[in-house]
Amino acid sequence: MPLTLTEEQKMLKEAASEFLLTNSPIESFRELRDNNYQSYDPKVWEGFVEMGWTALTIPENYGGLDFGYTGLGQILEETGKTLTKSPLISSILLSATAIRLSDNETLKAKWLPELMSGKTLMSLALDEKSFFDPNSVESSASLSGDSFIINGKKRMVIDACDSDYLIVVASLDESISLFLVDSKSKGIDIKNDVFMDAGSYSSISFNNVKVPAKNQLDIEIEGKAILKSILDIGAIGLSCEMLGSVQAAFNQTMDYIKEREQFGTKIGSYQGLQHRAAHLFCEIELCKSITLKALQSIDDENENLSQYAHLAKAKLGEVLKLTSNEAIQMHGGIGVTDDVNIGFYLKRARVVQHLLGDTNYHLECIAKQKGY
Repeated sequence: MPLTLTEEQKMLKEAASEFLLTNSPIESFRELRDNNYQSYDPKVWEGFVEMGWTALTIPENYGGLDFGYTGLGQILEETGKTLTKSPLISSILLSATAIRLSDNETLKAKWLPELMSGKTLMSLALDEKSFFDPNSVESSASLSGDSFIINGKKRMVIDACDSDYLIVVASLDESISLFLVDSKSKGIDIKNDVFMDAGSYSSISFNNVKVPAKNQLDIEIEGKAILKSILDIGAIGLSCEMLGSVQAAFNQTMDYIKEREQFGTKIGSYQGLQHRAAHLFCEIELCKSITLKALQSIDDENENLSQYAHLAKAKLGEVLKLTSNEAIQMHGGIGVTDDVNIGFYLKRARVVQHLLGDTNYHLECIAKQKGY
C-alpha cells in the first residue's frame, strides 16, 4: 500500500484542522490550565462527536463508521498541533479499542454505541510502577460466586477523574485479564495528579472491589493477546499526536527565527541554525512515513503490527524530544516563560514520551524481536 492518504482521509484531516483551529486553538489549552487544570472543554468534545470522530473505529454493525485507525490518526495528529485536551485517547483510542477487541459480545453491543455517543467515558487502568512495564501486573482478581473481587493499585490512569468506567488489567489464575469496572464502585479511591503537561491523570486503589463476572472482556481469548493489541494500537495513536506536536513546534520555531533579530540580523540567516532546522525537517518527514505505515498496518491487520508500533513510538519519542529542545534553544530564554506557547510543547513532550513506554523501552522491544 502506498504511503499516501486517500482523498477521504485528506478531507477528514483538513476538516479536523479547521475545526480545531477555530474551536480549540492553543489559547484554549492555556485557558483550561488556568481554570484549575480543567481536563477538557465539553463543548469541544460535543463537536468531536458531531463530527463523527468518536465513531471512526467503531464497526458498522454497532452503529459506527468503520473508517479505520488511519482516519483516527489524522484527528490525533491535528489535536497534537493545538494541544487539544479531550477524552479521545482514553475513551476511543484505548477503551473503545479494548471493547472492540473483546470477545464478550454483550459488552460490545452495549458499550461501543455508548462510547461513540460521547455520553460515556472510559479509561484504561494498567500502569503500576513509576516506569512502563505491562508485564508486571500485581493487581489481582479472584472469582467469588458470580463476581470477581479486584484488589491493587494503578498509576498514571489517563482521564480517570472524568471516566464513568475503568477497564482494569489484573492478574487472574497466573494470567492476565481485563474487567469493565464502574468507577463509582465501593472500594475504589481515585486521587487526581497534575503533571507538567497540565493533563488529567489519576492514581487509583482497588480494595475488594466487586465486579460482575459478565464484565470480563476476555472469555475465550487470552487477556494478554487483547492487551498486546491495545498497547500496539495505543502506541501508534500517541505517535500520531506526537507527530502533530513535532510539526507545530517546528513551524512556530521557524516563524520565530525568521522574525527575531540579533545585532541587526535575522537569526534565521545564521548558517548554524539553518543546518539544525534542515536536520529537524528531514527527521519530521521520516516520522510522517513511519506513523502512516503504522496506521495502515492496523487497518490491514498486518502481522508485523507490533514492530511498526514499537518503531513509531521509539522514533517519535526521539524526534519530539529533539524538536522541543531545539525549539526552546532557538527561542532563547523567553521559550521557557509563560509569555509564549512553545514551552507547552516541551512540557507535553516530557509526559507523552513516557505514556505506553518511552523510546528506550520500545527500542529494547525491537531489539528482542530482532533476536538481540
